[in-house]
Amino acid sequence: MKKFISFLIGIILTVIILIGAMIVGAGYGKYKQAIGDISLVDKVNEVRSSETYVNIDNISNTFKDAIVAIEDIRFYDHGAIEFKSLLRAVLVNLKEKELLQGGSTITQQVAKNLYFDNDQNFLKKIAEMFLAFALEENYSKDDILELYVNIIYYGDNNYGIREASNNYFGIEPIDLDYEQSTLLAGLPQAPSSYALGEHYEEAKERQKQVIEALDKFNEQK
Repeated sequence: MKKFISFLIGIILTVIILIGAMIVGAGYGKYKQAIGDISLVDKVNEVRSSETYVNIDNISNTFKDAIVAIEDIRFYDHGAIEFKSLLRAVLVNLKEKELLQGGSTITQQVAKNLYFDNDQNFLKKIAEMFLAFALEENYSKDDILELYVNIIYYGDNNYGIREASNNYFGIEPIDLDYEQSTLLAGLPQAPSSYALGEHYEEAKERQKQVIEALDKFNEQK
């Protein structure tokens, strides 16, 4: 009986491994298809060629710290993937039987925004991970953060930090003060819910979370 149970467990584990390998392989195929249509270097250069693109040196330090603090506080310490957050997200998704949490690092979010839409599934998440590794291999953390703040959506039809700074406050990103920085940093999580045009009060509540995260980030420096 014990031999049969051990055999059965072995079969189950083998099936799980094979299914996992198939899913990873399919995700890798989607990654190869994405960079086959346009290479990562060409895609990044395309983004950087926008007239609204802002170099990281021309962005408020407070804003940069705030966005890292609230979106991915260990961004400068981990690699392309934060395995602790990823494991937590996987457990939640398996429990709910749908993709409710992404566990995404800033690098993964850049990968998604460069190549994929917001309609996520497991294959896209795996492709996104391969892209994240490619980003970290070819670009510095500052490069990736620069890309991130330039391509994310801040609500009210503002894409990128320059449009958000110009249209919300009438200033350039380098001139964002503490109040403005912590307010803007909270918007990307849910732009439709925090956009300043119609959801200013909700954005102010979100700002409290940003300030709390920023205080914790500064303590760890």
